[in-house]
Amino acid sequence: MNDPFRLMAVLAHPDDESLGVGGALAHYAAHRVETYLVTATRGERGRYFTNEHRPTDAEVGRVREAELRAAACELGVRELTLLGYLDGELDAADPGEVVGRIVAELRRVRPHVVVTFDPFGAYGHPDHVAICQFTTAAVAAAADPAFHDSGLPPHQVAKLYYLVLTAAAWSAYQAAFKTLVSRVDGEERRAISWPDWAVSARLDTHEQWETVWRAVQRHETQLALYQQLGSLTPAHHQALWGEQSFYRAVSLVNGGRAMETDLFAGIASAVTSPGSEDRHKHEPHR
Repeated sequence: MNDPFRLMAVLAHPDDESLGVGGALAHYAAHRVETYLVTATRGERGRYFTNEHRPTDAEVGRVREAELRAAACELGVRELTLLGYLDGELDAADPGEVVGRIVAELRRVRPHVVVTFDPFGAYGHPDHVAICQFTTAAVAAAADPAFHDSGLPPHQVAKLYYLVLTAAAWSAYQAAFKTLVSRVDGEERRAISWPDWAVSARLDTHEQWETVWRAVQRHETQLALYQQLGSLTPAHHQALWGEQSFYRAVSLVNGGRAMETDLFAGIASAVTSPGSEDRHKHEPHR
């Protein structure tokens, strides 16, 4: 029996999946790629509506988990896994433990492509930085037969991508939301844009903008941050959600400077050769 292509996103908080890689998740789900989501925290220390009459962190986490599940359903995610680390303290978690748990998911699901945040954590958020580091380490460890923590056979991910935004994309994104700032160790961190030449893949997600917007709206506790979105025209929404950019951090199947339009570029020929372990029904939409 042929296996489908599989994509896994490994992220830090509820709403990262919608505001971050929502276009990619919806795009590939619509094209019969199995999509999986691993979220490290429940976002229990994040905003709760206007933060008036805020309940306990545990209750915030419970509500935000429900929002995450609803958003993942909108995006067509096949399976959601929550790691349960504390929001805002992911970078203080034991690295061996976190990497081991991500390795377990990689070896169980056996994705061809993995996506996560870039090393700057988009705008310097420590949890975003941490999940990038942990995911990158886990991709390497999952393929190592000497890494036995998961008790599952090794799995070699074909491609690892970092979600990146160019200066133009950040400008449009922050105009629709707000200027994203993190204050860490007494210093202010702002959005880090990537130069156009460093972008490896541009994924056309124009057809998915309505799906992404529905997923964003599932995060009701966060909508005070997104008030401007409700007044945007369909054209503005399409511009905001209509393209996603990625940096190809690891690839075992392709290289070079040619711009990719598909995160699975190079995989079909690599995994469907005679004797390959994985065989597939189709190539993803390009």
